[in-house]
Amino acid sequence: MILYPATLRTRYKRFLADIVLADGSEFTVHCPNTGSMKNCVLPDSPCWYSVSESKTRKYPHTLEIVSTPGGYLAGINTARANRLVELAIGNNVISELRGYSIIKREVVYGLEKSRIDFLLDGNPADARACYLEVMNVTLMETDGEGFFPDAISARGAKHVRELIAMVGQGHRAVLLFCVQHTGIKKVSPAHHIDKAYGAILREAVAAGVEVIAYAADIDPHRHRIALSHSLPVGM
Repeated sequence: MILYPATLRTRYKRFLADIVLADGSEFTVHCPNTGSMKNCVLPDSPCWYSVSESKTRKYPHTLEIVSTPGGYLAGINTARANRLVELAIGNNVISELRGYSIIKREVVYGLEKSRIDFLLDGNPADARACYLEVMNVTLMETDGEGFFPDAISARGAKHVRELIAMVGQGHRAVLLFCVQHTGIKKVSPAHHIDKAYGAILREAVAAGVEVIAYAADIDPHRHRIALSHSLPVGM
């Protein structure tokens, strides 16, 4: 992925943002984030975008990285989180997920007909199938403290319920917080934003769902975003 520098003017209508290039030209880019992007949007701050080769897209440019009010960087493209996790699994970065030889994506499962981000299998050390759900984290409030979700998320709670059901059926279930924010050192459920999500996540942990977090190194000058190390998770 090649990243191009710009200045972020504003994000609006949820999926759009206006940016300005160094030569003064201004245009609209796609903002691939369904959340509130709370504490991530700083008008007139450095940002970076990618360019799609698709001929059918109305907005061929995609906002990828923004500068936060605290001076950190945040990867706001939620669609990129799964790719980061997949590459990290393949490179054995995620110690909790080593040993799986079969990786299936977007598999329909559960009573609520969800799609699991990854279904892992073929681990000689663990005969259970592993249901892996990925959540992108960009919200930091107090210094170093990351939270998920950044807005009420009925969809997020649904996926946690499905993971609980998988554990009940004898499978392994893992929720991975993919932290694309260079200032976050710990992740916790955002009880103060979505009490229902916080409650169901605690229930999931008690039922045997594993909750882990991995942070991304973000270096737009080297065109690089990659998961690198684990972070503690609070409840």
